[in-house]
Amino acid sequence: MEYALNIAYIIFLIVTATELFFMVKWDMQMLQQNSYFNSRYIKWLRTSEEHITVKRVLTFTAMVMMLVNYVYTNVYNVSIIALVLAGQCVYAAREKHKLPLVFTARVKRMFTIEMLLILAIIAAVAVSCDLHIAIIIALLALSFSYAVTIAVNTMLRPVEKHIAHRYISDAKNRLAQMPGLTVIGITGSYGKTSTKHYLYRILSEKFSVLMTPGSFNTTMGVVRTIREHMEPYNEIFICEMGAKKPGDIREICDIAHPRYGIITAVGKQHLETFKSIDNVQSTKFELADALPADGLVLLNNDFEYVANRPVSNVPALRYSVNNGEGIDFYASNISYSAHGTSFTVNGNGKALELTTKLVGECNISNLIAAVAMAMKLGVEDDKIRYAVSKIEQVEHRLNVKRSAGGITIIDDAYNSNPTGSRMALDVLAGMNTGKRIVITPGMIELGSEQLSLNKAFGEHIAETVDVAIIVGQYNREAIVSGITAKGFPKENLHIVDTLAQAQQTLATIAQAGDTVLYENDLPDTFK
Repeated sequence: MEYALNIAYIIFLIVTATELFFMVKWDMQMLQQNSYFNSRYIKWLRTSEEHITVKRVLTFTAMVMMLVNYVYTNVYNVSIIALVLAGQCVYAAREKHKLPLVFTARVKRMFTIEMLLILAIIAAVAVSCDLHIAIIIALLALSFSYAVTIAVNTMLRPVEKHIAHRYISDAKNRLAQMPGLTVIGITGSYGKTSTKHYLYRILSEKFSVLMTPGSFNTTMGVVRTIREHMEPYNEIFICEMGAKKPGDIREICDIAHPRYGIITAVGKQHLETFKSIDNVQSTKFELADALPADGLVLLNNDFEYVANRPVSNVPALRYSVNNGEGIDFYASNISYSAHGTSFTVNGNGKALELTTKLVGECNISNLIAAVAMAMKLGVEDDKIRYAVSKIEQVEHRLNVKRSAGGITIIDDAYNSNPTGSRMALDVLAGMNTGKRIVITPGMIELGSEQLSLNKAFGEHIAETVDVAIIVGQYNREAIVSGITAKGFPKENLHIVDTLAQAQQTLATIAQAGDTVLYENDLPDTFK
């Protein structure tokens, strides 16, 4: 009997180690989505139910059972608890996430150290005490693995800082060896990624251009781009610059040393970390402040906190969708159709007529900035005209598709901000065939204005759509209160917990000719 129990213990430890792998992986995933900041991760733990999910409850219950049954433990008890944990392993292996863990070098270091640390302690206890105590230690580690993740992250902070400094120095050295390289920085509360892609497409007609890929807009993302993708023959480097706190953009500028800059917007985004719109403004304008006197910055005057900020250290040109006082570049003759948009960019002493597959005022605004910069860099009109006509919609940013069933899909899943969301709803409102349907969980990271801005978002939903499907619980109350305040028909308002349920609801509603807007898609840190 003792032999069978020991075998059961060993199997139990193997299953526990497997479950530990998945639990630590999940903890790392959430830490990564909180930018590796312990403070943000701890705040998420306090406001999230994830740290007391069924997995952790079952694990903790198993640990208590092992403690209670210390004297009476038999092979059957151990086997039952092992089966429960094995079931959790199967569930974890099959679980899908919107933003899966990216196994960067940093994650690999943290993951390896945490796993080895926990397994070493379990093995030491198993050898020095007995398997029963080792199992209790293993279950304890499973129940509170997030605490170990925080500790490992803290322990490795000096190491990560040293590694980052070495990578940054290498990136600076690489740029120093390319004195002829022109660097263009792009930042803004929103619109920077689309503007980056549009500018890249236009400038590529004349120059060898490198841009930061995807959302590589952090300091280390820019550094990785320089170290891994920069080639000696590149003539222009388009550098997207994101920020979560004051000083972030200045840090990127100290590495890349841009000569030209574009500030696409200053708006109410990331207020949870910035605290105020004034802090957002000063941070975004760190780009303009860092430019040399012989450079140039383009400023989007459609945003109040861009228009009211003077710039004196570098020539500044201001652009807008509409003409007005002090505007150097603007659009006119805007005409939307099922095939895209035609418009004219006025500025630089000319009126350039253009056509594009893109729709929406926000895309026109981003195109004006890209065209204006291309003009200033000497790209010929015919090359600009051709490039703009060939620009494809950036994925998940007001991207229009048509399904085989005759339903138009507007994918705006990455546009979680008040201005962009409002523009997307306005595009949906302009659709004149079939029902106009929106699927959304609302907007995040809006700080003290989270409630009011999502309520206003709900009010605009009521004014622009025929059917609303509200996903999740995070913003549900605020959005629904805004929708119902406008007298929206209750039968056309659907409340669901997950995107999968939203899809099921949509399948019972949508018909050929309808248009569906997917407005924002919250990461796994929000429910």
